[in-house]
Amino acid sequence: MLTLDLLLNILLEPLQYGFMQRAILAALLLGLVSGVMGAYVVTRGLAFMGDALAHSILPGVAIAFLLGATGAALLAGGLVAGTVSALIIGFLTRGRRMQEDTAIGIVFAGMLALGIAIISASRSFATDLQHLLIGNILAVSETDLLLMAGLGLAMLLIVGLLYKELLIVSFDPLLAQTLRLPGEALRILLLVLLAIAIVIGTQAAGIALVTATLVTPAAAARLLTKRLHRLMLVAAGIGALCGAAGMYLAWYLNIAASPAIVLLMTLVFGLVFLFAPGKGYVWSLLGRSAHRA
Repeated sequence: MLTLDLLLNILLEPLQYGFMQRAILAALLLGLVSGVMGAYVVTRGLAFMGDALAHSILPGVAIAFLLGATGAALLAGGLVAGTVSALIIGFLTRGRRMQEDTAIGIVFAGMLALGIAIISASRSFATDLQHLLIGNILAVSETDLLLMAGLGLAMLLIVGLLYKELLIVSFDPLLAQTLRLPGEALRILLLVLLAIAIVIGTQAAGIALVTATLVTPAAAARLLTKRLHRLMLVAAGIGALCGAAGMYLAWYLNIAASPAIVLLMTLVFGLVFLFAPGKGYVWSLLGRSAHRA
């Protein structure tokens, strides 16, 4: 039987270690940031963009590693590469000169190839590449955490201050033109913010799974609400809860943290998909049965 003392022991045991405290804080931060930006990813159909930017940070991290950078400096290298990739995609698609998915595919493949080429020149990068691919949240230092928190806070402040403008540009470009909003600048800003969110998430989830932290909580939230600001809040809540709970799951099952977090997010999405009030698959089956009766 699960008593209160046993429950408290389960919750407090991992917190005795500094690296777990930092890892759980990083997972919470990842959930909040990914939830907010994931709302734009899901509603605008930018999942491919998120995946492309996740892989585009590889050459920046590789170059930073070869220059002797570690920890937060590696994230800074990834941030530069991700931002450059977002700006290139924004430039190529400006004025609809090129379809967005085409531009994403070109930049995605080019940056990934560049990263692999750089890595192939340094055999010593093989072990660190594994951490980059699947994340290494247990190795988050205080400096890493401060950098992630600073980037996350800046991103959330920008989204909050420009919420109406980003909303209009994202969903009603004609109204944006009528209001004389700087549509192209705001569109590129959104891509840069997405790159920042991905860099924050890479430390925890790795390149291979970071897109899932953007898409899955927001997809679940969209089944519960349609209003963008509510979607952001619900997605951030799901992301933060799964991030922290995933760390406990990884601790007690002795598995990698990033798949534990993503698997919990996927489980939550599955439950919401089935049982979302009035919208879930089970509700639709019950509605059909009642209609036939």
